[in-house]
Amino acid sequence: MRVIAGSAGGVRLAVPRSGVRPTMDRVKAAIFSSLGDAIIDARVLDLFAGSGALGIEALSRGASFALFVDEDRQSVETIEKNLAKTKLKGRVRGEEVFEFLRRSSGPERFHIIFADPPYENTKSGERFTEKLLKNENLAQLLELNGVFVLEKRPAEKVSETELWRVVRRRKYGATEVLFLSAVRNPESAIQ
Repeated sequence: MRVIAGSAGGVRLAVPRSGVRPTMDRVKAAIFSSLGDAIIDARVLDLFAGSGALGIEALSRGASFALFVDEDRQSVETIEKNLAKTKLKGRVRGEEVFEFLRRSSGPERFHIIFADPPYENTKSGERFTEKLLKNENLAQLLELNGVFVLEKRPAEKVSETELWRVVRRRKYGATEVLFLSAVRNPESAIQ
């Protein structure tokens, strides 16, 4: 796995030994192609960050800031190592994503939010995607005209909710990518 484009283009990224499903380079390329210039100077939040590949790609392509959230200590160490290797700067939080969202009611907002949650269910039996799409704090973290990019299993059915509108869906083999805008957002930055 590598950074595809930008200031760190071509740099190979470390991947935690277990517990992650890295976004394939072709899926990552398609995501960033869809985002286009919206990435320039964007504040980015990378949830279930794993290796940090999505947030690091955003920084490499001109995002102004990236916050990486993952509860796994090995993932946190890998993200820090990848940031150092690419000479990019970001903030890393070693915290469970839903706990982070519960505490995130302050003024910090993001133009692009990435989430690549585990495909299996949460410990309570709920699907991660379902839990994310019901989370009001997540919707409040997205700036007006921002984009929420959610990766999921194609067989998992997701419909629009009170909080989110699906702007675009794309399938890439074993991954489906949803581009969503918060319902309060009149339009999205997706090209």
